[in-house]
Amino acid sequence: MRHESSHVGVRPHCCDVCSKTFTLKRTLVTHKRLHSGERPYSCDVCHKTFTQKNYLIKHIRSHSGERPYCCEVCNKTFTQTSHLIKHKRSHSGERPYFCDVCNKTYRQQDTLIKHKRLHSGERPYCCDVCNKAFSEKSTLVTHKRLHSGERPYCCDVCSKRFTYTSSLITHKRLHNGERPFCCDVCSKTFTHRSGLITHKRLHSGERPFCCDVCSKTFTNKSNLITHKRLHSGVRPYCCDVCNKAFTAKAVLITHTRLHSGECPYCCDVCGKTFTHKSSLIRHKRSHSVERQYCCDVCNKTYTHKGNLVTHKRSHSGERPYCCDVCNKMFKNKGNLTTHKLSHEGERPYFCDVCNNTFTHKGYLIRHKRSHID
Repeated sequence: MRHESSHVGVRPHCCDVCSKTFTLKRTLVTHKRLHSGERPYSCDVCHKTFTQKNYLIKHIRSHSGERPYCCEVCNKTFTQTSHLIKHKRSHSGERPYFCDVCNKTYRQQDTLIKHKRLHSGERPYCCDVCNKAFSEKSTLVTHKRLHSGERPYCCDVCSKRFTYTSSLITHKRLHNGERPFCCDVCSKTFTHRSGLITHKRLHSGERPFCCDVCSKTFTNKSNLITHKRLHSGVRPYCCDVCNKAFTAKAVLITHTRLHSGECPYCCDVCGKTFTHKSSLIRHKRSHSVERQYCCDVCNKTYTHKGNLVTHKRSHSGERPYCCDVCNKMFKNKGNLTTHKLSHEGERPYFCDVCNNTFTHKGYLIRHKRSHID
């Protein structure tokens, strides 16, 4: 009689809380546990509780390692028959669930449900701390770790911890040297897919991120964010030694080396160390005698591009750096910085023999020769 009810559509058992109806009384009993919070089935290993006995049976397999459902194509095994059914679609190519808005198809119904939220804008999972809403429960779970400080994924090499499992996977490539993302133009490899995407813009010339103030364009979003701080004046990264502030974290890290004395970049030819990687690259050209930057007026060559740019101003007469006190013009920023010390009265270079002070480092060097002589 109960089986016949399933064919005729009779659902005689009604929930007195939400009015949902059921064919079988036992299904109603199980459903009402959603309202009451009752979870009578408990795992004797980890004490996790469940509303239904079959949920407990499936869960216990995570402890026992039992995977009774096997794919006859690739022999992969699963704890649940539903997981096997979904997996077999990867072999058959079957995608039975389709979006009625854009006709995109999916192998799994839950993936379709998540996709349709892109069209509806529905974000049913809400953070109880900051009220930010998400379309997927897993994204909410990960987000809440920002508030709790939980970092459950740990590197087994250096013990560094991460909020996301994907961040841990990427991090471990630093230890094993794996660089799985390869540029099909120049064969350069990357640990991150995003690094490859950004790199390929160097070949294509694509600069999709545009400043809405000055229209300057960038290959990646982070460079645009840093650039816009030049307009806003925001300098969020502050040195805890001298309180000097910077627009970019990388610049702060380099600056702090002035206080710590750290010089992590070492020349493998002469052993000289540097605070900046770019300084090491420039220095190594002095060993290779590589002077790749050539003046198109007088053919003088330079190891550094910046030196060529400054040199060419001797031909053009350009003096782009202006003192805001006396309007004197300079060819390079360093000369302007030194000049401004004369207005401020600052004399940062001092002789360790007689304590005489100087505005220019060059003046100090010449002065110290007087003690040697």
